[in-house]
Order: sequence, then structure tokens, then C-alpha cells
Amino acid sequence: MRCARLTRTTLETTVTVSLDLDGTGVSRLSTGVPFFDHMLDQVARHGLMDLEVACQGDLHIDAHHTIEDIGITLGQTFAQALGDKKGLVRYGHALIPLDEALSQVVVDLSGRPGLEYGVNYTRARIGDFDVDLIREFLQGFVNHAQVTLHVDNLKGRNAHHQAETIFKALGRALRMAATLDPRSASQVPSTKGSL
Repeated sequence: MRCARLTRTTLETTVTVSLDLDGTGVSRLSTGVPFFDHMLDQVARHGLMDLEVACQGDLHIDAHHTIEDIGITLGQTFAQALGDKKGLVRYGHALIPLDEALSQVVVDLSGRPGLEYGVNYTRARIGDFDVDLIREFLQGFVNHAQVTLHVDNLKGRNAHHQAETIFKALGRALRMAATLDPRSASQVPSTKGSL
């Protein structure tokens, strides 16, 4: 079973994440930030991961700590669920359209954190949601999942569509990379012998 459950508590947030990499795309999300719940649902659904996220955060200040700490906790949970990484495909990619928007996400479950983020949103806010927080979420995730992630929005006029294509592509890319390859079931996919 490639499942994990973690709780992370700071003075700013308490985040609990439960993840099943071999799920069916079911999510239960309660972050206190409705737009972000919608984005995480895209990751679960398109990644075919069962995902539960519950967060109590200092939203009276703003959503920054909540979003960043969810990224950190999800990254830790994802890394734990992957286990020893034997038999993984390792690399994943997705190119996802939504009407006029098109985004590409490429991931390497490398054991090395790295984020390249090429997104210019057409506006700074989607409803009450600050789009800068998407990068903060992804940075927290890659740092703690120990993955290399390239995210590029190739086109788009609607900021909601830009963001949604990124999260759908993230789910698809993670799903591909975390898939088990029966031809290399006992091997770590690296010439180093470890990731």
C-alpha cells in the first residue's frame, strides 16, 4: 500500500494530509480557502490519488501560511508514500488545455528539490485568492517531496484557467511519475542506485 498520513503543527497552522497514490481520485478537502480546495481536487482527480487535506490556519492574517504549509505537508506525505522508489517510472509530464489556457508540468522524482516556474498570470487575484501563493505551495511541495518540477503556462487570458491547467497537469505528471513499472520492479530508476 502506497499510503501515508501526516500531521504538521506550527504556531501558524495545523495541517493533516492523507494520501493514497493508488487511489481513484477521491478527495476530502478543508483548507479554509475554497479556491485552493478546488485546485487540490484537480490534483487528486487527475492524479488518481485519494487525497484528504484538513488545515486550521491563521486566515485572519492571510492565506500565505496555510497554502505554504499545505505544500510542505503534502510534500512530506508524498515522499513517505513513495517509499524506497523501487520500480517507479520516475519521470512524468503533462500538457493540459482549458479553453484558451495551456500549461505544461514536468516532474522528476529525483531526490533533489528544484522548482522552475514560468507563469505570468493575467491578474493578481482569482476572487480573493492571491496567485503568488501557487508558487509558494509548489516550492513547499518540491522542497519536502524532494522532486524537480518544471511548471510553464504557455498561454492563457483567464487567470482561473491558467491556474486550473497547472493543477490538472501537476496531477497527471505526478500520476505518470509515480506509476510502477513491472519491468523494473526491484530497481531504483537511477544509475546511482538511489534517489
